Amino acid sequence: MRLSEFDYHLPDELIAQQPLEDRAASRMLVLHRDSGRIEDRRFADLPEYIGPGDCLALNNTRVFPARLFGRKPGYDRQVEIFLLKPAAPDRMRWSALARPGRHLHAGARVEFSERLSCDILESGVRGERVIQFHCDGDLDAELEAAGHVPLPPYIHRPDEAGDRDRYQTVYAEKRGSVAAPTAGLHFTPEVLAACAARGAEISKVTLHVGLATFQPLASEEVMANQLHEETYEICGVNAERLRQARRIVAVGTTTVRTLESAALNGGLERQTGETRLFIYPGFEFKATGAMLTNFHLPKSSLLLLVCAFGGVEHVLNAYHYAVDQRYRFFSYGDCMLVV
Repeated sequence: MRLSEFDYHLPDELIAQQPLEDRAASRMLVLHRDSGRIEDRRFADLPEYIGPGDCLALNNTRVFPARLFGRKPGYDRQVEIFLLKPAAPDRMRWSALARPGRHLHAGARVEFSERLSCDILESGVRGERVIQFHCDGDLDAELEAAGHVPLPPYIHRPDEAGDRDRYQTVYAEKRGSVAAPTAGLHFTPEVLAACAARGAEISKVTLHVGLATFQPLASEEVMANQLHEETYEICGVNAERLRQARRIVAVGTTTVRTLESAALNGGLERQTGETRLFIYPGFEFKATGAMLTNFHLPKSSLLLLVCAFGGVEHVLNAYHYAVDQRYRFFSYGDCMLVV
């Protein structure tokens, strides 16, 4: 398979730059993967597709303000440190990305505020850095004060105060992601309650979104690509609900990767692990029965995952239809339910 087979044309004006005021007001394209049939619905209609025996699986990771802007002494332009994940138990050492990379090598210091700075310790592959924080006070509090919401680069505006809440699911609990599990952004407490009223169980899993989810694929040969590790967890009561389900409805590609990683690592049992699972057409799904997902970038690992589940022809046809019908794309855009 070639990566170019998973391309499509998307007009720039269809890339959502702002979230809707009402989370549940998004449009929802329903794709029936057995036939390729498409329905135009609203996300608020989701409970109509949920019933007894279903388990709605949610990724309860929480986004933290991972983007830091600061100054390098002796350099007159602003620099950026984008945090990825802690690299030491005390969380003072982190894996990060740095920009501009040519000015941020080992030995450089970056100052973010009077109370927070970091030293770059080493450079890695694909622009990664290992940094060491110096903090006068509580690190999490200083990161909250100095950090910015890590909006993706296709949102062409600075983050705003409202993004702190809106670029977060209503069920976010466990801090650790540098990007939101965006399929979950549509949910409101009322929609969750309506799904439960239809007889569905709710199960929460955790996958902290990192480089594996948003890093572009480097090789045109699909199977030559590898993803970075991401941490996932399924706790006991949630594992039991997943095992008892007639059908698991996975909310988001990160939830799918969590479920399928667990299934390959001993089953839907209580477990914590690291996953590099790269799902592309030909993958045999063992846990996922239906999937809610946003629309994803061309030639991305996320689009390949959706094509693996819904069928390449059906999914790409649905994407072309969504473009024609002026759906809103990407993180703050509309969604697709694949059943």
